[in-house]
Amino acid sequence: MKRLDMRSADMTQQQLHALRTLFPHCVTEAHDAHGQVTLKVDFDLLKQELSPVLIEAQQERYQLNWPGKRQAIVAANTPIAKTLRPVPAESVDFDNTQHLFIEGDNLDALKLLQETYLGKVKLIYIDPPYNTGNDFIYRDHFATDTDTYLKASGERSQTGERLTANPESNGRFHSDWLSMMYPRLKLARNLLREDGVIFISIDDNEVHNLKKICAEIFGEDNFVASIIWQKKFSPQNDATYISDMHDYIIVYAKNTKQSKNDSYGLNIDLLPRSDEQSSSYVNRDNDPRGAWTSGDLSVKSYSAQYDYPIITPSGRTVTPPKGTCWRVSRDRFAELVADNRIWFGESGDNVPRLKRFLSEVQAGVVPTTWWPYQEVGHNQEAKQELKRLFPETDDIFDTPKPVRLLKRILELTMRHDTDAIAMDFFAGSGTLAHAVMEYNAHDNGRRRFMLVQENSPRTSTSRDSRITFPTIAEISKERIRRAGAQILRDWQAAHHTPATQNFLVQTAPLAPDVGFRVLKIDSSNMHEVFYVPDRLVQGQLALLADNIKPDRTSVDLLFQVMLDWGVELSLPIGRQRIGRHDVYTVAGNALVACFDTHIDEELVRALTHLQPLRVVFRDGGFVSDAVKINVSQIFAQLSPLTEVRVI
Repeated sequence: MKRLDMRSADMTQQQLHALRTLFPHCVTEAHDAHGQVTLKVDFDLLKQELSPVLIEAQQERYQLNWPGKRQAIVAANTPIAKTLRPVPAESVDFDNTQHLFIEGDNLDALKLLQETYLGKVKLIYIDPPYNTGNDFIYRDHFATDTDTYLKASGERSQTGERLTANPESNGRFHSDWLSMMYPRLKLARNLLREDGVIFISIDDNEVHNLKKICAEIFGEDNFVASIIWQKKFSPQNDATYISDMHDYIIVYAKNTKQSKNDSYGLNIDLLPRSDEQSSSYVNRDNDPRGAWTSGDLSVKSYSAQYDYPIITPSGRTVTPPKGTCWRVSRDRFAELVADNRIWFGESGDNVPRLKRFLSEVQAGVVPTTWWPYQEVGHNQEAKQELKRLFPETDDIFDTPKPVRLLKRILELTMRHDTDAIAMDFFAGSGTLAHAVMEYNAHDNGRRRFMLVQENSPRTSTSRDSRITFPTIAEISKERIRRAGAQILRDWQAAHHTPATQNFLVQTAPLAPDVGFRVLKIDSSNMHEVFYVPDRLVQGQLALLADNIKPDRTSVDLLFQVMLDWGVELSLPIGRQRIGRHDVYTVAGNALVACFDTHIDEELVRALTHLQPLRVVFRDGGFVSDAVKINVSQIFAQLSPLTEVRVI
């Protein structure tokens, strides 16, 4: 039952609505006195609409602008004092896996990864929140359901009463959505390889704006395609006007090849031919070159030189259809006949057609922008996939994507890049990770996924899983665990038959990597001592004795060092005991770290035998100042290529 508003009519809003009906482009978005985005009239544009002559105004230019754009640019460039803390207890095969799951705000994650993964990611796929106005409001540093947002913004009281009219339109401004997306896409571009590509799922509400900000960030020349994915297999009879059946997938490259001679840039692989497509190739005349199909020999671009009569083997004379000509000259046609590349039909009386052999055509077919559900799945298929993984609950996630859709994207971009990185910083239910593991199991690849998901409340209305999986991040991690276990079981069943057990161990394919490291965004491991001297008090001087927070472990410190030093977070980590100290190694001798206290010259000399590329210690961890001073000299003498640092 609706509650009475108990207030007089807001005439300004009514008049604004009437004006928007007459001149929709004259009503725009702007900040009000409180800094909130609201609708405002562009009076300069309205004057021009109501004037028969040109009114001088500021110089026109082509651009996309909105309230908050400058803040969005600043947000992308502002540094943060945070780190990634490993959580082995929530991970799978933490020490050996090369997959990453980062939990926390994706803007923070993208900033933290700038040093380590700059120019290293082959594929980014994201399915960002659609700007529907009634699902949830996503803003930097938090994501809440609509009810929580309305209370926080003053549009609904703490007891639930509606305070403003038309709440579905609140929080749906284009400006808020653009300000959320812009810095993330800007940082994401930095992570892409020179031949990298980004695929972005979106619906009609923001597809036009998404293409504009992508053109600004990636460049118009790097637009690849606007793919139409048929997300539903049947129409909705309760649709208000027309049942929507599709979403878009916008594709931009880091660099498209401007010419065939370019040595770098995007490559899109061909799709394998389907059985139906291959069935059109038949060897009707037992040609030794194999199966073939025939194509039209005439073209519409007319040339009198290529307009000539042809006599068929049966003796009939044929000419090209009116207004067309043959695609080859007389001499070339004679060569094709001599090479048995012209088909006149079984009786030799048909119009000639050019034979095209399957062995000579491309190894696949060029992908198109139309992706029907029969080829890549639909929404219901995606929900059924989750249902099979979570049989104990219903409707655990509202908007998953089907695995087949993501595998199609992997097939186009990473079929031959079998150890490349695929990233999704709006991970949702974790479909990309599922697809990567399945694809690796199929072709024995070692592709790596890197997912980022904020620890935001789940939005599904199903009650039976709300306690077990209270956040989207928990759903995503559990989905990867269960999918990985099933993929590994299927792989073992396929590769451990009696026939394969006779092969030598070294010839057997490696089991797919179905683990992942969980890393959570947190404040820096270092004490944030930003006090000026005249504001220090006696009790704060103790902070200067040890610059590391007391609740942080050596593994925490190791990962912050890897971030700061640009060492990939998926590299294998080892731990060994040398004397009384724990020593960590990353990728053999790429990085050696010891964060213990009471480090003496005996340990330092032992570490030089590892010949590490980099070595790091705790600044206050040496047994004496003399040892700290001598460390660099010892490494310079015994391991001169080692770079020595302290934190």
